[in-house]
Amino acid sequence: MSDQAQQLRQLISNQADPAAIQTRVIAVTSGKGGVGKSNFTLNFALQLRTRGFKVLVFDADNGFANIDVLMGLTPKFNLYHLLKRQKTIHEIIHTGYQELDFIAGGSGFRELAFWTEADAQYFSDQVMQLNGKYHFVLFDLGAGLSKESLKFIISAHETVLVTTPEPTSITDAYAIIKMVQSMKHDVEFHLVVNRSGDDFEGKYTADKITLVAKQFLKMEIPILGYLPEDPNVQKAVKKQVPFAVAFPNTAAAKQMGRIADQYIRTVVSVPEKEHMNSGMKGFLNRMIRLIQNPS
Repeated sequence: MSDQAQQLRQLISNQADPAAIQTRVIAVTSGKGGVGKSNFTLNFALQLRTRGFKVLVFDADNGFANIDVLMGLTPKFNLYHLLKRQKTIHEIIHTGYQELDFIAGGSGFRELAFWTEADAQYFSDQVMQLNGKYHFVLFDLGAGLSKESLKFIISAHETVLVTTPEPTSITDAYAIIKMVQSMKHDVEFHLVVNRSGDDFEGKYTADKITLVAKQFLKMEIPILGYLPEDPNVQKAVKKQVPFAVAFPNTAAAKQMGRIADQYIRTVVSVPEKEHMNSGMKGFLNRMIRLIQNPS
């Protein structure tokens, strides 16, 4: 996997200038709350960090912003201060475990539908400063399909959809795929099943969603992997330390590493032109168009 990780770093970096990086944006969402989406986002980001990538986690969950809580940190500034133009993007970036950078959540995205053109341009100008500084920027979105989260799902290079084997979680995850597809948006989803009893249950759950999506929506949904129900995950939450750090040899941490490796293999297999997709600039251009033309 180290060879594939190196291949990906070369693919998204300018060979003439190794410091120049085309940032790739990943949205992480779920059909319903309580499936471990934020915990997945944080630990997935940490696994990418251990593989040599520069990663930023952007907490964009208006209702339950808790990336900082999962790390036991209390940032002085957050997304709210940026959107209110009280601080710059660099002033609200904090560093957590394994030098993982993150931006704590705020209430600003709740008013996304009411942003003026000046608001959108300011946000774009600030976030564009991240291009070339990170290989990956992960947006941890709120559960469900709000108008705000939809803009990120459509604009990102891909969306990781987290579900569990519970019937309601499966139904809600498929509903997100179906609703986005019905709006004629070309979104690249990747599926993760969390809290599965074993690999068989995880695969069975994922297959139910992917087979129905293929049959009725004509969509291919790649499966990134399955995370087991692991008591050490909740122990880590109570300790306010990411489980990939607190219990690196536990089943969930090892499987998260395999999911990161599978993601790397998936991205490496994408043709270079399609993969680059204009980096952070492409993401922001799509976002601005959606804000200016919400219909």
